[in-house]
Amino acid sequence: MPPIAAPGPSGDLLLKVTPPRVPRELVLRSRLMAGDVRLRECPVLLLQAPAGFGKTSLLAQWRREYLGSGDVVAWLSAQQRDDPSRLIQSLALAVRMGAARPTFGHTLLDSVTTPDGLEGITAWLAEVAQSALSLVLIVDEADRLPPASREALAYLLRNAPPNLRAVVAARADCDLGFGDLIAYGQCLVLGQAALRFTLEETLSLVQARLGARADADTAARLHELAEGWPLGVQLALSAISASADPQAEVLTMTAPRGGLREHFVGLMLANLEALDLAFLTRIALLDNLHPELCRMLTGDDDASRRLERISRETPVFVAAEHGDWLRMHTLARDALRQRAEMLPLTERNGLHARASSWLAERGLLEEAAGHALLAGEHDRAYDLAERSLYESIMVRGRQGAVIAWLDRLPEAELDRRPRLLLAAAWSLALSERHEEAGRLVARILAGPEVDAALRCECALILGGAAVFADQPDRFADLHDPWAESPPLRDPLLLFVHANRTAFRTLLEGDPALARLRQQQAPRGDFGRALEYVDRWGEFIVGLSYVWEGQVLLAESLLRPTLARADADLGRRSAFSCMLAALLAAAVWELDRPADAAALLANRLDVLERNGLPETVLLAYRTLARAAMAEGAEHRALELLAGMHAVGVARGLPRLCLASLGDQVRMHARRYRADSCRRSCEQIDALMADPATPRGRLWRRHADLLSELAHGYAAIAAQDWRQAIEPLARAEALVLELGQTRLHIEILGLRAFALDRCGERSQALLREAVDLADTYGLRRVFADAHPDLGQWVLDAAPAGAGRPTPAAAPVRPDAERDGGRPRSTPSMALTPKEREVLELLARSLSNKEIGRAMQVGEETIKWHMKNLFAKLDAGTRKQVVQRARILGLLSEEG
Repeated sequence: MPPIAAPGPSGDLLLKVTPPRVPRELVLRSRLMAGDVRLRECPVLLLQAPAGFGKTSLLAQWRREYLGSGDVVAWLSAQQRDDPSRLIQSLALAVRMGAARPTFGHTLLDSVTTPDGLEGITAWLAEVAQSALSLVLIVDEADRLPPASREALAYLLRNAPPNLRAVVAARADCDLGFGDLIAYGQCLVLGQAALRFTLEETLSLVQARLGARADADTAARLHELAEGWPLGVQLALSAISASADPQAEVLTMTAPRGGLREHFVGLMLANLEALDLAFLTRIALLDNLHPELCRMLTGDDDASRRLERISRETPVFVAAEHGDWLRMHTLARDALRQRAEMLPLTERNGLHARASSWLAERGLLEEAAGHALLAGEHDRAYDLAERSLYESIMVRGRQGAVIAWLDRLPEAELDRRPRLLLAAAWSLALSERHEEAGRLVARILAGPEVDAALRCECALILGGAAVFADQPDRFADLHDPWAESPPLRDPLLLFVHANRTAFRTLLEGDPALARLRQQQAPRGDFGRALEYVDRWGEFIVGLSYVWEGQVLLAESLLRPTLARADADLGRRSAFSCMLAALLAAAVWELDRPADAAALLANRLDVLERNGLPETVLLAYRTLARAAMAEGAEHRALELLAGMHAVGVARGLPRLCLASLGDQVRMHARRYRADSCRRSCEQIDALMADPATPRGRLWRRHADLLSELAHGYAAIAAQDWRQAIEPLARAEALVLELGQTRLHIEILGLRAFALDRCGERSQALLREAVDLADTYGLRRVFADAHPDLGQWVLDAAPAGAGRPTPAAAPVRPDAERDGGRPRSTPSMALTPKEREVLELLARSLSNKEIGRAMQVGEETIKWHMKNLFAKLDAGTRKQVVQRARILGLLSEEG
């Protein structure tokens, strides 16, 4: 009787353990690198999120990283019919393929009877431990496993030997029984919040897919449309990749009835039961969700569990704000609110009224006021608004919400409610509507019972309006009478006054003293009450650092401040955008253009309307310099023209001067003397205009812009002697203002001009380079003039102040050796086998491989035999293909 043949692995098992193809545009998520200490030291990683959160893509990224660090990776894609016996066979085959060990698990795969259940898992674990491989087991779609196999997987992880780590991906609604592992710190869970794309990751993906066809603003709009949902971003990219105008396509998508918007909503709400849909329709009337509020609103006693289940199963809820509070994805909320509009009016009013009562009882007065208004309870809404809106602008920085209320409040209600009038005046002052703020202050001061404290607060309001109107001399006149002993009792207003005192000192040209003044603000345990005005203090300190060129200190301060502001106020809030403009200017000087572009993406329009003039100037200047560095001079000139238009529209002549001055600087780079001359004539005309401010503080900044422009114009005409005088006058003004970065630029330009005049300039150049090195200013000379930048490279010693030549783009490993394929470090192959594999991938014969390795042909045949066995291949071509599939050979360049 002939022996019974071992069954061996079936074809579908081979497909289960074959890793997916890695797309070329895969976004490498640096914050989720497998080598991160937090991820590397945990024996089990669990990715749990609904469909569309990029779990498989992240697993593919980690697999490449594990292979690159020399680990053996066993991949397993779970299926519904994977009973414990089939799961054991899959595990054995996964290690056999990943480790290129044809004999691994032969008792589990090649015998007539495979050990079943926990006995089989134990045998697999024992063989893994005995192999001494550094093994990473990746199990994708573990939620598809039947209950018995989930228990077997949990048993495997609880009894894993030290040389085994595991990564498991599953949908969020799946209980894999890992609770004890999580509780004891043996399993780290990454959920929706961790897997959502950051803006930087979306920018990277858009750049990879669309290249120069889409700018950073387009990518940021797309990111905000999808709110970081990876599948949403991918769908949007697929829809616009065939479009001739991606920017226009994204604008179409963001429209309320955009086709892709409807598609997104369909994906989010797919397979919802009728009761769930009705529940979501009614709670969509709320901006922020709490289980108890949802229960009261809908009458559903099971509201808490329903929220939790829908959050697990769908991407409808995108963020947990704090505690039990949730927020609904904007796209889903907008679509569901359209459904809510079809509810009977009496039901809608009842929902809003119940929401208002619940929120008011818990002190959430602003939200309660909004729902009371929508419920038709106008008097109650105005009362709640009066009690809440002053705090909204002063404590929470919700300027837009206050202005929105102002636009729908009857004039008579404002006069009846002084607290509302104050809130409205503060909000309008901190925007381009500063003249309206002045009229409201006049109404406040015309009222009865106006004491010194109220007059001082009104001076603070008008001072803020003067700052946003770029009227520093008026700001000084309003601030100085109250500078020493303000008659204020509210700690909030005292903190605002301290911030203004610091800003007043900065205007006089003493950044260090300004920081000291800010540090003298009232201190104490004020909780969240002073958080917003405290951030304004950090803004002023950051501005002082940028002002004097301390960009390293500026970044260390502003980076966390901006992150908190984005989280609390929103990425497109006016305050966040102003912080971003400061930080972008700092990181640009540190020669990180991509970082600067990401910070300003889809924020410029907010700055144009509501930004401080200094932040508008910095944002436009940073973007124009970035465009110039990329060789897009037409785009740079367009941006500078945009800055001029904003200056005209908002009545800010200094922005017009800065625009013209930067245009002179740009033309001077190419020695366009006539263009520089015409821009300088426009500057002179603007300076001579009787409508142009004449105050000392304003004129000092304006004179600096004018003198510097004339110095650049002389450089453009190559009249080097003529350039020295305006540069010297500009330097004197810069020293008065304490603007060290600009002082370094002028030092470099003066040295450059003196050198062209044949005079000694090396001492001046060394001083400029040394200062730039001290402050970390890597772009200062290259941005000033390309010939100056080159001269510094040629003449100055090495240092951070030297402009860095454009770095060659980093290529993947496969391209670093003339495009030749390279083997990745792995325990699956010996070093000699890896070397043979590399040469084989270059289509060399055994004899040629032997000559290259300086060994005999028989030795190469022996190595080839091992490669054929380990990779389960029948031909030389299959060896190379299998090595690529397993990640043992990088792709050719």
